[in-house]
Amino acid sequence: MNEQSQNTDEEYHDLAAKHHELDERLSQLTAKHYLSEPEQLEEATLKKRKLQLKDRMEHLRRRRVDVTSQPHAG
Repeated sequence: MNEQSQNTDEEYHDLAAKHHELDERLSQLTAKHYLSEPEQLEEATLKKRKLQLKDRMEHLRRRRVDVTSQPHAG
């Protein structure tokens, strides 16, 4: 495994862990019957952040597939 692949794997793992943390917090908020204004703002922010993380993870996944499917020169 080359260094770039390892870095990509580590970044993907870190993003996935953060996504999971945000998902857990979002679950806590959605379990409430009523959200205060700050909680509503937090909920919206968490949803946006989760989407950003998911997009970044998908980008890394696609880049990894592109790199591994290319024939090696040499």
